[in-house]
Amino acid sequence: MILLRKSQERGYADHGWLKSFHSFSFAGYHDPRFMGWGNLRVINEDRIAAGMGFGKHSHRNMEIISYVLSGELAHEDSIGNVKGIPPGDVQRMSAGSGVTHSEFNHAKDQTTHFLQIWIEPNVLEIEPSYEQRTIPAIDKAGQLRIIASPTGNDGAVKIHADAMIYAGLFNGVDTASLELNPNRKAYVHLISGTLDVNDRPLQAGDALLIENESKLEIQNGKGAEVLVFDLSA
Repeated sequence: MILLRKSQERGYADHGWLKSFHSFSFAGYHDPRFMGWGNLRVINEDRIAAGMGFGKHSHRNMEIISYVLSGELAHEDSIGNVKGIPPGDVQRMSAGSGVTHSEFNHAKDQTTHFLQIWIEPNVLEIEPSYEQRTIPAIDKAGQLRIIASPTGNDGAVKIHADAMIYAGLFNGVDTASLELNPNRKAYVHLISGTLDVNDRPLQAGDALLIENESKLEIQNGKGAEVLVFDLSA
């Protein structure tokens, strides 16, 4: 089963300084059909205006991944991390038993555009932790590059969850395939450009919710950047 969800079907919130598309129910957006997919709970596509950001707030028992697309995200948390997250970096924060953090765009003339991703952990009340890795564009060109996994192997960030995240850049003749376990779920989120996945044409912001499938086939990309999630059912 493959369900196409178009970009314009997502929830949307405009707070002035923050413009956000919600792939799943979040804050003031609620749709009982889209409360998450497997253990994937949140994908918010956020744009933070120059000089603005999220003040200190707390999380608990959630794996939180930030994937910056343009601009830079400034992160500070209660476990001592003060970091800048540029495009190409993947940040993982395991909230565990509780962590407080803030995220800001300190630029004076540039919007920060990023994806905020939440995945439900498979262990609770662990000590909060932080990790950040750079994934060069060349490593994602024409292939699905693992960027988050339970083991943290091959340069991926380590998440305390039964899930894997792949990122890819596809253009022209680039193709890729990924074997899927039909007993698990998968999710495809097209960040930019256009792309065909299992013969379904996608545009920026579109997603595929997948179950009972054994393979993904990716082709016909035009300036495409995509994330693929392998998830527990």
